[in-house]
Amino acid sequence: MKASVVECVPNFSEGKDVRRVEAIVAAMRVEGVFLLDLSMDADHNRSVVTIAGEPAAVVESAVRGAGKAAELIDLTRQQGAHPRIGAADVIPFVPISGVKLEQCVLLARQAGLEIWRRFGIPVYFYEAAAARPDRANLEDLRSGQFEGLRDAVRKEAARRPDLGGPGLHPTAGACAVGARKFLVAYNIYFDSADVSIVRAIAREIRAASGGLKGVKALGVLAHGRAQLSMNITDFEVTPISQVYGAVSKLALRHKTAPVEGEVIGLLPEAACERESEWMRQLTGFDSETKVLERRLAAPLAWPEPS
Repeated sequence: MKASVVECVPNFSEGKDVRRVEAIVAAMRVEGVFLLDLSMDADHNRSVVTIAGEPAAVVESAVRGAGKAAELIDLTRQQGAHPRIGAADVIPFVPISGVKLEQCVLLARQAGLEIWRRFGIPVYFYEAAAARPDRANLEDLRSGQFEGLRDAVRKEAARRPDLGGPGLHPTAGACAVGARKFLVAYNIYFDSADVSIVRAIAREIRAASGGLKGVKALGVLAHGRAQLSMNITDFEVTPISQVYGAVSKLALRHKTAPVEGEVIGLLPEAACERESEWMRQLTGFDSETKVLERRLAAPLAWPEPS
């Protein structure tokens, strides 16, 4: 793999139809781009794809994925536990090697422009690529989800997209394109189906509520169990073991306990804490397939177009 490597982690609002997701991923096959991971979640109705490679090729791959998602996903017929505003909901660019975050900002802007030009899908820029300070936070952009945003852009100039619009695409919504540091998507399941408990825990640990720095959290019902769904945006500042410890204490207060965990997408070697309780609870975790550095050395085969 070349010295300049950027990662991109598109999230698509489809997690139930395998053939549809594979068609989207197959459309992303571009010379110089490697497929590292594909995770589907039926309850969230969401798929997370991880690709990496030469920067310009990764931009093209992400843009093609957004176009195919718009073709195959109709948000007026789609529902799931995870908030979303678009068929290709978020497309973040992440520096891996030989690339700085500032360069990923430029890649995000290029990708957003192409998504609007080619497919007529309006774009919001977020995180380091945000064009306005009030749009850095993805949760703020997603306020009201597709349905609420669709109505809001007609009435409020402040909610209109950074590119395109002013209205959303009628079935594909809008796409949030960003640049950020490596993010760990970490979910914890509890020995309870009471969603109110995990929502209370989420409120206490998320950074926006004064909790742990760099932690975003929401509580949902997934696979018949209460799930704390988290994004840890800076594991160097807030290690995952610290997050797990805080969650465990709060769970005890609510007379429940974390019993299982999962990582969505990949985990960098630097985030692994191999003797920790949180890693012992991970289901289906295989270092060969789930650690970024190892997957870069042995990428997945691209699905064939149907």
